[in-house]
Amino acid sequence: MKRWLSFCVLGMLAGALAAQPVSFGLFGDTPYSHWEREQLPDLLAEMGREPLAFVVHDGDIKSGSSECSDAVLRDMLGVFQASRHPLVFVPGDNEWTDCHRRNNGGYDPLERLAKLRELFFAGDTALGQRPMTLERQSRDSAFAAYRENVRWEAGGALFVGLNVTGSDNNYHGVHRSGGPVPEFIERSAANRAWLAQAFALARNKKLAGVMVIIQANPEFEAASAGNFKSGYRDFLLQLREETQAFAGQVVLVHGDSHHQQINQPLLDAAAREVVPNFTRVETYGSPFLGWVKGTVDAADPKVFRFEPRRWKPQPAPSPN
Repeated sequence: MKRWLSFCVLGMLAGALAAQPVSFGLFGDTPYSHWEREQLPDLLAEMGREPLAFVVHDGDIKSGSSECSDAVLRDMLGVFQASRHPLVFVPGDNEWTDCHRRNNGGYDPLERLAKLRELFFAGDTALGQRPMTLERQSRDSAFAAYRENVRWEAGGALFVGLNVTGSDNNYHGVHRSGGPVPEFIERSAANRAWLAQAFALARNKKLAGVMVIIQANPEFEAASAGNFKSGYRDFLLQLREETQAFAGQVVLVHGDSHHQQINQPLLDAAAREVVPNFTRVETYGSPFLGWVKGTVDAADPKVFRFEPRRWKPQPAPSPN
């Protein structure tokens, strides 16, 4: 009996700790140049000086006109592994869907995606110096390939990473015509299942919020006018349906268009009213470096709060 009571107390304490407010960092679309690559460790060090639970890079670890080589990927992996905080990486189009371009080296995008999975998504923990356990969709044998789709809990909210990229989410493949290609169809099915499971979990556990992190800007404004882009239509419709059926707050974090913004662009099916419990956060992108500090607090009616941090490189020290 005493042992059982001890387990109960420990469980209650763990639940209370999990619901404590936590802060985190969001950044992406960098580095795009040699200069940005040189500055990136200092940007990570700035986040490292903050008491953050984790940081997230929402895709594009290189420009769309640079090499997709193993050396580039391994170099960025080393940078991420040096992060003081756990670092979750969500892949972008520049590191796989667009690698067929001649100036990218003419790679097979599916081979590059496989290499990303091998390098960045091995094991069940985030990157960085401090371990943080992630649940990967690949634990489900039906979606064994999708190691990049992850989720974790913090501060009374569920965080979900999905492989939804720019370049219309690889809807047309390398030929950019026709479509949808098999890769898009299969990955979209995995994404739909992962997103549905995430919201079901959040509802069952009565969590205060859900944050979904992707790379692509899904173009809410065009969708609101009924002009969905092919690669994002199903994702946006499902996101709207799940958000409206969820009692808490929902945030979508993305990069892609390099315009830091925080707003409420999701409209209801009639395109008349803003969905009130939904917020979009777009991270900074090259050449405008910075990060967004987020805080999740289940006791706050808004649940999530955000503070953009425009980053300025430190001047070089004066010679003695």
